[in-house]
Amino acid sequence: MKLRLLTLLCLVALPGCTRDRALVDGGVYAHRSACPIVGVPAGTGDITLFTQAGRTDAAALDVTATITNVRGHCREEGHEIFSTVTFDVVAVRRDAGAARQVVLPYFNSVLQGGNQVVAKRIHHVALDFQPGNLRARTSSQATVRVSRSAATLPEDVRRILTRERRPGDPQAAVDPLTDPGVRAAVARATFEQLVGFQLTEDQLRYNATR
Repeated sequence: MKLRLLTLLCLVALPGCTRDRALVDGGVYAHRSACPIVGVPAGTGDITLFTQAGRTDAAALDVTATITNVRGHCREEGHEIFSTVTFDVVAVRRDAGAARQVVLPYFNSVLQGGNQVVAKRIHHVALDFQPGNLRARTSSQATVRVSRSAATLPEDVRRILTRERRPGDPQAAVDPLTDPGVRAAVARATFEQLVGFQLTEDQLRYNATR
């Protein structure tokens, strides 16, 4: 079986950046992009506000909001890769009343290797409830910058990953990522752009236990 991992840098003309696998004649091809993987960390895509501090019962619900329609867009400029996440925030308030604006904090962070936060910023999004309306909706976006060289696999690692395996080769069925050095290099070159609500400890606890 032929196993190849092709390192593809995301071009401006490409709509977003993806990593996928495809079965083709002669083997399995895994396509890797240098663009950050876009996502929302578990437990941070929702936020709930209460009318009184310390209360989490239904009678004290004030506003709930959710991040949705998250999409990633990637472009290269020289030696840097710019990744922009666009998303919507939809919210519901308990009581329809006068016009009201609710401002919510959210974070925009870069994760390297799946566990190292290399950059993080806090932004705010404003939701405007019209008079008598229970629902509000808005859109926002956040951008990060990643060094192209940091997101590109070293040449020696690429040679290992893209080496052609022929039938009968003892290494043909061995995943190169079982090599700790190769696995570590791939992790170092893998970035994620994560957005989510900047929650307090109480809000995180509520999301985890509700």
